[in-house]
Amino acid sequence: MKCSVCKAEAVVKLRAHNSAFCKKCFLEFFSRQVARGIEKEKLMTHEDNVLVAISGGKDSLSLLYELVHQGYNATGLFIDLAIPDSSASARRTVERFCQDNGLPLLVKELAEEGLAIPDVKEAVKRPICSVCGKLKRHWFNKIAMENGYTVLCTGHNLDDEVARLFSNTLRWDQAYLASDGPMLPAHGRFVKKVKPLWRLTEYETATYAFLTGIEPHIAPCPYSTGASFTTLKGVMQRLEYAMPGRKLDFYQGFIHRGRKGFEILAGDIDETLHACPECGYPTSADDLCGVCRLRRQVASYRESRCGK
Repeated sequence: MKCSVCKAEAVVKLRAHNSAFCKKCFLEFFSRQVARGIEKEKLMTHEDNVLVAISGGKDSLSLLYELVHQGYNATGLFIDLAIPDSSASARRTVERFCQDNGLPLLVKELAEEGLAIPDVKEAVKRPICSVCGKLKRHWFNKIAMENGYTVLCTGHNLDDEVARLFSNTLRWDQAYLASDGPMLPAHGRFVKKVKPLWRLTEYETATYAFLTGIEPHIAPCPYSTGASFTTLKGVMQRLEYAMPGRKLDFYQGFIHRGRKGFEILAGDIDETLHACPECGYPTSADDLCGVCRLRRQVASYRESRCGK
């Protein structure tokens, strides 16, 4: 198999692009896809102060590595969830990666806030994934806002985005469909959020990580068993195998043609935001935001356990 660009021996074949690439040409292809995705959706500029949320996985590490190599002023942010074994291993991976590549890194420990995920899981008595996501999004935004970052990047790839879009479409969730896409603009005390890997599949990002020598944290979260996204990704993977390129067509079609209708519908939904009296960040709740309520719930649960 020959590289479609330079005719050298190819190391990867991409059916969706009807192309094969050698190592050098694939890395150039990956860089072009990231740059094109940023430019096409006006995600950010080289004047931005960029914060990249990194988990230790292949996608977020590859994103930080590539953005720095494209000349962006980017810093990594790791949220230590205090999940036994998993969090410590992921943190070591992130710290070693940033040290080896001379990349700046911020670390936030949720245990310092009384919100270690094992404690939260025990206190709320319900599936933890959505709660964990809420906490991470809150601290991503809070840290970005309070440290002068103008853009927050996450490593969501095309497979992630298509699965999310598919899930929201199955529920016809108008509010989520109105905001689906690779960019959420800044407003109020919310920083601009972008997903520069939106044009690249999980396989393509994994290939990039392998070819650049990035060694990610690969152990799955012990609390993620049964997550619905795994099923939805599988459905879209089978579709992509039968019809190469359909995932990107589906996602781009929604962004450029389908989303506008849901934005109009969502405009009729009145969701008044006000500042949480405890942390000061926006919430649609009548009193405390969801994160501050969680903190109180965990503290109350601990007190009740200690009293037994």
